[in-house]
Amino acid sequence: MTDASATAARRPGEQVLTALGLNVPALDPADASPHSFPGGGRWRTEIPSCEGPEALAVVLKEASRLDVPIHRISQGSGVWMLTDAEITEMVEATGERDIELCLFTGPRGTWDIGGSTRTDSRGAGLRARGHDAVAGCIEDAIRATELGVKCLLVADEGVLWTLHRARAAGIIPADTTLKVSALIGPVNPAAYAVYERLGADSVNVPSDLTLDHLTEIRRVSGAPMDMYIEAPDDLGGYVRMYEVAELIRRGAPLYLKFGLSKAPGIYPYGHHMRELTLATAKERVRRGRLALDLLARHGADGDMAPLGSRMPGDLQRFEISS
Repeated sequence: MTDASATAARRPGEQVLTALGLNVPALDPADASPHSFPGGGRWRTEIPSCEGPEALAVVLKEASRLDVPIHRISQGSGVWMLTDAEITEMVEATGERDIELCLFTGPRGTWDIGGSTRTDSRGAGLRARGHDAVAGCIEDAIRATELGVKCLLVADEGVLWTLHRARAAGIIPADTTLKVSALIGPVNPAAYAVYERLGADSVNVPSDLTLDHLTEIRRVSGAPMDMYIEAPDDLGGYVRMYEVAELIRRGAPLYLKFGLSKAPGIYPYGHHMRELTLATAKERVRRGRLALDLLARHGADGDMAPLGSRMPGDLQRFEISS
């Protein structure tokens, strides 16, 4: 990758527009995030929606072919949609390459019997409905971590706090990381800080947040942020490739997530959706290559966190009462 120190970073179209008298306003240093990942670097990469070992193999092969560095691979259908053998295969494949594997936990409201999620208000959305749904998420978490999974994806504040307490109590390993789903992601700095204190090690914010919103969040929290550079249609279908450098400047430490718009949903995955899932897995890696190429052309591709790094650093937590 290009050494950013050798080439001054530039903004898209800056030189041509300046020559034409359309000067871009100067960047305000006060907008920049002061935070970075422990061990160095301000951004990491994530390939989402990798629904099983076969899709994972496609992603790893394409990443090797296109030279796309990967820090994390995540899955959206849930732990319970995978057999023990499939989870073990994914753990081993990512472990060989020092990539973090993140699996979604338990039941969600959109697949539950409640009808409120289908109303205009969307009701409780993806959250875990009732004690049994929370119990299912915890069951998934224990099963996944016993099989070697080190990152759990959650879509409910109660599940997040419960898993954080379980981690503190040694019920799940202390180095397990907890990631908040984009489906419940916070949209203001106060909410972001609450998720951090509930135990989140990275927080997926909605992809329609403005650059100023990211700066506001970074003034109150240094917890790693996840953001779709290209979002699936059910999350808005936003494509923000030309903003990647500024998203990093404002939002670091930031996971760049390479999603895919204009593609049918695949959750919960089954073999009846095999061809679509493999094709979209491959294209997500290509989208990552396009975004990284843009960063390189603008001289802003430096300061990537070392491959294999996964921990979030020291974060603020609510006190756990005995």
